[in-house]
Amino acid sequence: MIVTTTGFTGQGATTPDPDEALSTRLRDLALVDLDALTVGARDPQELIVAFAEDVADALREARTRITALRGALGGADPLNVLDLPIRQRASDTATAGAQRVREKLGSHAEAARSLARLSELAATLTPKLFEADRRR
Repeated sequence: MIVTTTGFTGQGATTPDPDEALSTRLRDLALVDLDALTVGARDPQELIVAFAEDVADALREARTRITALRGALGGADPLNVLDLPIRQRASDTATAGAQRVREKLGSHAEAARSLARLSELAATLTPKLFEADRRR
């Protein structure tokens, strides 16, 4: 299955979601039931430790990506063009500025969607780490 997202690049092109692999990993780990994982195992403790380490690693990766996405939302306010005089916004040379604002707002929206998705997945997975740590 290939998932693509459409950005506001003005070209209407679709690009692969750069967070799909991480999102899939977080989703898959969240589906694991520790009781089902360890039933019939010779060394259930070993499985629990391996699972907890995998969850912690995935959450660390999510944390790094979430931090990067937060950074993408920073910077100057793209709507500061509202403070410009009308005559300046209406000039022929302002067309490029309007396109830059559109692209910046589009990239903010894309980063915010990715941030929300990864945050939601991490929030779902975090209790699994606590559960596995209690069983260690």
